[in-house]
Amino acid sequence: MTIAEVSKKFGLPADTLRYYERIGLIPPVKRSSSGIRTYDETDCNWVEFIKCMRGVGIPVEMLIEYVAMFNQGADTIGARKELLVEQRQQLALKIVEMQAVLERLDNKIDGYEERCLKFEEENLRK
Repeated sequence: MTIAEVSKKFGLPADTLRYYERIGLIPPVKRSSSGIRTYDETDCNWVEFIKCMRGVGIPVEMLIEYVAMFNQGADTIGARKELLVEQRQQLALKIVEMQAVLERLDNKIDGYEERCLKFEEENLRK
């Protein structure tokens, strides 16, 4: 696949894909004889993984560290797992915080029209 096709498939700008490659988030993508990037299934799997992790706010720096360890081989499995566990814990905390905000918004929304109407009647129609 070309960078344009991968960009469209994953909804990421081509510049972002180039950036991810440049900083080591995805392995160097093979190029055709004319220098055009040709993404294979493995490259696309990396793009999908990175997009998923970034989508929930996992820092680029952590992902760079993870990918670097992955490239070092099986000796880093424990350390990689530890990084993922740490990120999972942080994500779980974020979910709890977001759930609290969601509940607050639900409470605000519930009966909103009635409260606005009451306020208007009490304060604006005098």
